[in-house]
Amino acid sequence: MKIAILFGQFEGYDEQPNAESDAAKPKRKRKKKKTDVEAIADSLRELGHETTTFAIDGRPQTLVRLARSDADLFFNLIESYNGDDTMEMHFAAYLDLIGKRYTGSGPQGSYLAMDKSIAKTIVRYHGLFTPYSAVIDKGRVEHAQDIQFPVIVKPAAEDASKGIDAGSVVSSIKDLFERISYIHDEFDSPALIEEYIEGREIYAAVIGNDPPEALPLVELDLSQLPKGTPKIASYDVKFDESTDAYKKTKSAVARDLDEDVVAEIQRVAVTAVRALKLRDYARIDLRLGANNRVYLIEANPNPWLDPIAEFAMAAKESGLSYTEMIDRIVKAALARRK
Repeated sequence: MKIAILFGQFEGYDEQPNAESDAAKPKRKRKKKKTDVEAIADSLRELGHETTTFAIDGRPQTLVRLARSDADLFFNLIESYNGDDTMEMHFAAYLDLIGKRYTGSGPQGSYLAMDKSIAKTIVRYHGLFTPYSAVIDKGRVEHAQDIQFPVIVKPAAEDASKGIDAGSVVSSIKDLFERISYIHDEFDSPALIEEYIEGREIYAAVIGNDPPEALPLVELDLSQLPKGTPKIASYDVKFDESTDAYKKTKSAVARDLDEDVVAEIQRVAVTAVRALKLRDYARIDLRLGANNRVYLIEANPNPWLDPIAEFAMAAKESGLSYTEMIDRIVKAALARRK
C-alpha cells in the first residue's frame, strides 16, 4: 500500500519536524534521534508499505499536488496550517473534500477538541467531571459557572500548552484581570478561566474505533517542580529544556493506582473520545483530584507519536511495539467507512 506521511513545514521552521507532530509546533532542542516522521516512516516500511513524506507548507500549489497524489492513505500529522493552529480542522476537511483517506480525527473531532468550552459542555452532558469554568472574550462573558479561586487562565482554543506558564494560576481579582488581558492581547483568543484542581496529572491514551481501547495510564510527575511553581503542565515543562521546570519533570507509566481508579480513568477517556468524535488514536489529559475524583482537562486528537512520547509509552506498556502501534492506527483508519 502507498502511504504518504503529511507533516507541517513553513518559513521560520526546520525542514523536518521535531516537535509535537509537525513543524508548526514550538521548536525544542533534542539529542540526535529520529523525528516522529522518520520513526513512523521506518515502521510503515517495516510493515511492507511503500512510504513517502509530504510537506504541507501553506502554498496553494502544494494543496493541488496533494489532490493529485495517488497515495492510498495519508498518515496525517498536521496540527496547524501555515502556523495557524485553528486551521487543523480545515485541513482535515480539505482531505475529506478531495476524497483522501487519512489517519486520525476528522474536522468535527478536531473542532470539538480545540474549542475547550464546547468540549466541556459535551463531556458534562455525558456525565463526566471537568473543572468549573468561564469563557471571557473582549468585552463580554460568553459562558460562566460558579468557579472559585485559585483558577488557571489559558487561551480557549490553543494546544501544546501555548499560553500556559507559571503566571497562569491566579488567586486574586487583580491577577485574574491582568492574565485575561494578556491572553486577549497575546493570542487574540477568548480566555478560558478554569477552576484549578490540585492532584495528579494523568494521560490516558486511546487507540482504535470499534471499540476504542484505553491503554495503560501515564503520569506526568510534577512533584519536583521548583518551590512556588504551580503544578501544571506548562509550556516550560513540555518544551523549554533550559528551564528547571523541564529538567525536574518526567512522564512515566503510572504504577501505584488502585485497579478501580485505573478502570474509572480509562472509562472516562473512552467516553470522552466517543463524545468528542475523535478517531483512530487520541490522548485524554486528566487530573486525579481529592477522593479519587477524575476530572477531564483536555482532549488531544492525533497526539504526538514520537517514540519517547506518552502515547508510545502507553502502547509499549500494553505490549505493543512502536511498529505494532503504527499498524494499529493504520488499520483503524482503513476500517472506517470514511
